[in-house]
Amino acid sequence: MADEVVAVVVVTYNSAALLADLIQSLKPGLDDVAWHLTIADNASADDSVTEAKRLAPDAVIVETGRNGGYAAGINAGVNAAKPHTCVLVLNPDVRLLPGCVPALLEVLRTPGTGIAVPHLVDAEGVRIDTMRREPTVLRTLGDAFLGAQRAGRIPLLGEVVTDERRYTGEAITDWAEGSTLLISDDCWQRCAPWDESFFLYSEETDFALRARDAGLATRYTPSAHAIHLEGGSGQAPRLWSLLTVNRVRLFRRRHGLARSGAFWCAVLLREASRAVLGRATSRAAVRALLRPSRVGRFE
Repeated sequence: MADEVVAVVVVTYNSAALLADLIQSLKPGLDDVAWHLTIADNASADDSVTEAKRLAPDAVIVETGRNGGYAAGINAGVNAAKPHTCVLVLNPDVRLLPGCVPALLEVLRTPGTGIAVPHLVDAEGVRIDTMRREPTVLRTLGDAFLGAQRAGRIPLLGEVVTDERRYTGEAITDWAEGSTLLISDDCWQRCAPWDESFFLYSEETDFALRARDAGLATRYTPSAHAIHLEGGSGQAPRLWSLLTVNRVRLFRRRHGLARSGAFWCAVLLREASRAVLGRATSRAAVRALLRPSRVGRFE
């Protein structure tokens, strides 16, 4: 790994309180791998930029001047980064554990690999189901009728890979949650930029599926470890609505109008079934799916 140089790219938005622990984790997480840090700030209203400059005086700080979304921040960060052989994309609420990146690099250099992802746990040390299968109508219906946990154990019926046995060994996955991704330079050159039209959610799905289309797999390894504190998309109605709408938008782009109609119905059924049970996030998602102005954005 003597010739490897990792561009660590972090996108911040009102992330001042998270930066100290993240930056402190970088050195042990990258171990003896050469690296440099770029922080792209999406017009934070807090002290994110000030804290970044204080905590990492040698980092490249990109002030985008607008909140253009996660993909826009990643693109801006990579464009401003110093020369590198691969890109490590991190959420500000990630904490690398010692030796994480060397283990990811070993996997990334496996022929046919474009993206390497680690074993993630949450703040309580509970495993996060990071591996994902490509969204389909059947998998959305499986989630609706069986629930994500049970459906995820059956490849045809679940998008989220929930079988614990799948996380004990190295595995190829269609895509993975986007908080901690090591991307090869070849993958970046062939598949970038990230699609900024998604703003938030589905951008990592889109990028990984386009990488797979180009013959570059996303590979999970249990030998690399990190902590993801995780955000509040599952509890915030507005964010869950955006996540739900973007799932439909991405599906339509990849599969066309006819098949996306069936997918929209399956997503609507899933959210409506949970809205009936009183889930506020799903009620908001149903409203978003049914609003003509939202439907018009499923381009």
